[in-house]
Amino acid sequence: MAKSVVEQLCTGALRAHRSSSLHRATSQQRWLSQTAASRATPLPITATGPPPSPPQPAPSHYGTKVDQMRRKAAVMQEAKDIRAQQQGKANSPLRKRFWKDVHVKEAENGYHIHLDTRPVRTPTKQILVVPKSKPHLAHAIAIEWDILTSAQQALKGHNIPITSIVSRAQDLAEAETRGDMQIRQEILRTMMRYLDTDTLLCWAPSTSQSALDMQKDPEDTETSRSLRDIQKETSEQIISYLNTTVWPGVDIKPVLEEGSIMPTPQSEVTKSIISGWISGLPAFELAGLERAVLATKSLLVGTRLLIEWSEEFRDVQRQTQTRFGVEEAALASTIEVRWQTGVWGEVEDTHDVENEDLRRQLGSAFLVVSGLR
Repeated sequence: MAKSVVEQLCTGALRAHRSSSLHRATSQQRWLSQTAASRATPLPITATGPPPSPPQPAPSHYGTKVDQMRRKAAVMQEAKDIRAQQQGKANSPLRKRFWKDVHVKEAENGYHIHLDTRPVRTPTKQILVVPKSKPHLAHAIAIEWDILTSAQQALKGHNIPITSIVSRAQDLAEAETRGDMQIRQEILRTMMRYLDTDTLLCWAPSTSQSALDMQKDPEDTETSRSLRDIQKETSEQIISYLNTTVWPGVDIKPVLEEGSIMPTPQSEVTKSIISGWISGLPAFELAGLERAVLATKSLLVGTRLLIEWSEEFRDVQRQTQTRFGVEEAALASTIEVRWQTGVWGEVEDTHDVENEDLRRQLGSAFLVVSGLR
């Protein structure tokens, strides 16, 4: 009896101890937030159409595996063909210079340029012939071929600009001998399109007061002139020469009006006179004009250079005045570019390369029209 009373007392003491411990642990808890919990609000579904279907594993069939193996085999074979082709090109004779010396030989119809014993030919397989009045042109072509290191370089026209322009003139002359005027008409259409957007006639607006227009001319340290002033002065000098020497009385006006970006076409009378003059040019002069216009984007600048140096216009050339050469033509056609680079600076390997290429193209036009007559 005494034992049971003792057990009851011990059990009661243990329960009281556990209750007091739980109460102390509960009183020591700290709540992080007293905000009442709220339910999540689902957003409406805004996507259109049904949800995409779950991905399904593709069935593995024997035919599918065969197709995959065939595709892989085709890709591997294509890679082998490409490698074999590259190895063949590496051993191609075009990658070598098959000639040792370049010679200029005088023939009955003009000068021929020979690579050892082989004459240089045009793309139409005709022997390249330089007129006898242009020996300097023949030697320039010889030098052009002498600096090549492989025959493959000659396949790109920019490596042989003088050869390409002479080939153009010869193809034009041969086509006209057969009565084919298609090449001349194509050149004429291209030249007349440049007249309506001539670089020399695109002037900056006179009402512009931007900081760029009020900058000093990079090449004029004495006066402060706007870009429009420089453009107008340069173009008026060239137009005045052409109006008095080539196209008397022709009215040539700027192609951009104030506040407009659409070019204003020249009058029909002006177009008719200039078109007729271009149509009557000899083959070499027409090829030189085409090269100069494409390089400068200006029919007026190209015509000015042609008249100054062509052997066909000796009667209008003035030897006492300062000659209008390659450098003058390049400067006249790049007024705005030089102005911009003078203010903001040049982009390396861009503006300098373009400047040199422009002078090289104009130099080839100069050589093809000049002569000893």
